[in-house]
Amino acid sequence: MSYHTIILAGNLGRDPEMRYTPNGQPVTSFSVAVNDNYTSNSGEKVQRTIWFRITAWGKQAEVCNNYLKKGQKVLVEGRLVVDPNTGGPRIWQRQDGSSAASFEVSAQAVRFLSAKGETEAPEALVEGAEVDSGDNIPF
Repeated sequence: MSYHTIILAGNLGRDPEMRYTPNGQPVTSFSVAVNDNYTSNSGEKVQRTIWFRITAWGKQAEVCNNYLKKGQKVLVEGRLVVDPNTGGPRIWQRQDGSSAASFEVSAQAVRFLSAKGETEAPEALVEGAEVDSGDNIPF
């Protein structure tokens, strides 16, 4: 048996977008920006942002769509979705014809980390959509 999980903490890059599968299951997509800061071998401080495309399903999709907004802080736990052809990030073509890649995650749990008053998130866990004030982050 094999298992993998990815945990991301970052900010929403845009408001969530919800749609429904042909059988009526809700699906919500949103992007999360994660800052990656480090010092290079030459001592230069490097700051970069890595973008992830997140997909939430079912009741969790509805909660994310109703309560998340651009700029809010979230912690996402899920599985990395790989391109079946490459085994890596999803590869796609931009409108100008150039190649691009995206990191995609299928969410298993989404915790709302924005400070109280910044959101009207529900106060309870809803099938994988956890609400957290940020006090219980393990790092």
